[in-house]
Amino acid sequence: MSDQRRQGGGGAGGSRGGHRGPRQKSRTAPSARSRQGDLPRSTALRVLRAVSHEGAYANLELPKALRRARLSGRDAGFATELTYGTLRMQGLYDAIIAEAAQRPVSKLDGGVLDVLRMGVHQVLGMRVPEHAAADQSVALARSVAGQGAAGLVNAVMRRIGERSREEWLEAVVPTEPVVERLSVAQSHPVWVVKALRQALIGHGVATAESADTVLEDLLAAHNVPADVTLVARPGLATVDELLAAGAQPGRWSPFAVELESGAPGDLEAVRDSRAAVQDEGSQLLALALAAAPVTPRSDGAPERWLDLCAGPGGKAGLLAALALQQDADLVANEVSEHRTDLVRQSLRPALTAAGEAGREIVVRTGDGREAGQEEPEAYDRVLVDAPCTGLGALRRRPEARWRRQPGDLVGLGPLQRELLASAIDATRPGGVIAYATCSPHLSETTFVVRDVLKKRDDVEAIDARELLAGAAVDELTGLGEGPHAQLWPHLHGTDGMFLALLRKKG
Repeated sequence: MSDQRRQGGGGAGGSRGGHRGPRQKSRTAPSARSRQGDLPRSTALRVLRAVSHEGAYANLELPKALRRARLSGRDAGFATELTYGTLRMQGLYDAIIAEAAQRPVSKLDGGVLDVLRMGVHQVLGMRVPEHAAADQSVALARSVAGQGAAGLVNAVMRRIGERSREEWLEAVVPTEPVVERLSVAQSHPVWVVKALRQALIGHGVATAESADTVLEDLLAAHNVPADVTLVARPGLATVDELLAAGAQPGRWSPFAVELESGAPGDLEAVRDSRAAVQDEGSQLLALALAAAPVTPRSDGAPERWLDLCAGPGGKAGLLAALALQQDADLVANEVSEHRTDLVRQSLRPALTAAGEAGREIVVRTGDGREAGQEEPEAYDRVLVDAPCTGLGALRRRPEARWRRQPGDLVGLGPLQRELLASAIDATRPGGVIAYATCSPHLSETTFVVRDVLKKRDDVEAIDARELLAGAAVDELTGLGEGPHAQLWPHLHGTDGMFLALLRKKG
């Protein structure tokens, strides 16, 4: 039985209100303890090592590891929280470990550091008793780095258990400057904290005076696990079907539900790709594009839609369903053959439905930067879901905050601009282009749109806020000063999605 079963779990940002009576310290000598960690902890450690040393993605690696270990129920939940919580709070935990170990974390063996990060999270973030966290950490350290490492881990874990979370925060979090304080306390790299502060001001949801307070709310929201949100692809599945399977209604999208327990793959509609995991912000973006007014084709032909960067297929799946409902055709384009296969799998039921309805849905591999030249003015609605840093999805991909670097923007910026320019070229006069990113970073959002529009007189921005809010079933505010729209985890409970809508003149 896992310690979570005995104690109950805690969120990644969980806290402990001072001492809880006499502390239970491990008095067992390292050499006399378990030779290896229990299955949930050893599974979490394997995932963390794959993320930190092999460049793996936790959201892809963890499900495979849980299946291999045959973990389910509370043990799977324990391993999941241990993995994601450790990754989220890594920055804070490294500061605590450095203080307790009296050396920089860069001087520690990588495997030992992963073990210690997990140990800190159990004690300070999950309310696991100190003796259990220490014993298991020592066993894991022995398995990855030998007896000497086990002794070090035992000593560090003992020191960590001597203080409460609040005491550790007081010890390691600087009071000034604000950016440094928030970086450690909320466990984000300094450059990300600075970029998000600028984004809050630039998108018009904070002033220079209020930015620090709003920024703390945003960073804290990144440390709360995101809800599992599903989309019932219209015409292929219904919200009622998902509710009957145990889901709860969503907040914003008319096609959204939340799955409070269980795996999405347990639902028949998800297994059949009639429904899928999709953030509500992502759903609203697709709905806004589908609802944007376009000038009817002079020949009366059905509309043609293009998803320029369709992989791995979430937005394309919803767009395909919406296109069928609006008697339109869709091309889902993806530059990577592997991701094209994922798109094709996601669109299987829509492909079948299109054939039955006499409509055309095409999934293809191609460079989106060439679409405008190869198919000029061929489409009525074009989505550019541009590759980006993903700073708006840090709740779901916590390792991204540590893996991304400011230099990534240098390569992404030109690509984003080229894709948007290509999309405009591929759109016929009177048609609409949606430029979207899962990042609020100004260099990936408003600056991209501004730079492209400066060079063109054949396109104009329309109010994305109105269409985004119009797609929601509840009142949706806090989208910025316009004409573009920005969603926020701390305000809307969605990923930090950006949307600009442009109309081709003519």
